[in-house]
Amino acid sequence: MEQAPTILFGAFDRHNFGDLLFPHIATALLPDVEPLCAGLAERDLRAFGGHRVRGLVELAIEYGARPLNLIHVGGEVLSCGAWPAALMLQTTADAGPLIARYDQHPEHRRAWAHQQIGRPDQAPYCAAPGLFPAARVVYAGVGGVSLDQAEPALRSEVLAKLAAAHAVGVRDQVTLAHLQAAGISAELVPDPAVLVAELFGETIRRHQHNDAIAEILRHFPNGYLAVQFSADFGDDATLAGIASQLTLLANTRGLGIALFRAGAAPWHDDLDCLDRLAHRLGPHARVFTSLHLWDICALIAASHGFCGSSLHGRIVATAWALPRLNVARCGEGAKQAAWAATWEAPGLPGVVGIGDIAAGLARALDIPACTRERLARELARRYREDWTALLQLAAIPLLWG
Repeated sequence: MEQAPTILFGAFDRHNFGDLLFPHIATALLPDVEPLCAGLAERDLRAFGGHRVRGLVELAIEYGARPLNLIHVGGEVLSCGAWPAALMLQTTADAGPLIARYDQHPEHRRAWAHQQIGRPDQAPYCAAPGLFPAARVVYAGVGGVSLDQAEPALRSEVLAKLAAAHAVGVRDQVTLAHLQAAGISAELVPDPAVLVAELFGETIRRHQHNDAIAEILRHFPNGYLAVQFSADFGDDATLAGIASQLTLLANTRGLGIALFRAGAAPWHDDLDCLDRLAHRLGPHARVFTSLHLWDICALIAASHGFCGSSLHGRIVATAWALPRLNVARCGEGAKQAAWAATWEAPGLPGVVGIGDIAAGLARALDIPACTRERLARELARRYREDWTALLQLAAIPLLWG
């Protein structure tokens, strides 16, 4: 019996930490399958540890009505609209002028976005059923915390797409509640990244011997924290507040600060922001410039803990049983808070404001290692079981037999 093709679909077409990880994890869970990786656009991110990604529309033309498996793997895709999705496919240099242009002419923004992604979808990272009419469709560990606040057209489209899917697994209780209120059947599953240490531990440990990480380890012989903040933390007052809190923690705990980027796509992280923060921190800090997926994982894995705005910085630290803390500006951090409330160990802080970084990190560092290790094992076990259950629910053959 010929095996049906399997397409892994997600935002693998841009440089973002979690999105680079997802297809690696799904592929490792499909050992007898060679899946195709699809995004909204054809991109080659192998230089950063990612994949060669095909455009979903092009794959639909190629595969037509053939039976296949379409698995949406991870990400906050349920509330990602066409405009941000299309913008994040651009280079950083191009994104600024585009934002300026369409801020002046917002009525043309949607048409431009749909032209970029080749589809009229409001929520393009949820595949339209008509693209692959004979597909078995699965959503595995996706998020949509702000779906209730989305434009009605986007929300209606997402719910219709989910209703047509064969199995839906979402990664937090907030998203699950949104879908249940709309009558959508869904399962609660962890984020795929909880498996990163178990599946790729050897690869990550090899990358810890790279010169860039070895230099960080030499510079901070007593250890360091892996710290990341997205570009929207880049105003002077915010950086001053972060620097004050990290300096307090560094002085009391004797730890260095390794600053890194968890994504280089537009609206993600900015090197200049980290350089300015490092300047404020002085000898306490070093900027880690590598954007390679396994280098970033290795930096976190070799640290004493993670602090920052990245959800997947937190989840990778969780997989390695390390202390972790998310930081949010006022009114932000919803997906990080939803994850922590759903899965985090009792007593371990979830999301804090800038003024509480030092106290939050102190609490996280004082959580017993055995508590963190137990949770890491439990989440990895849970995702494996839930992944298999989703494929069984969708009646996808040959993947779980």
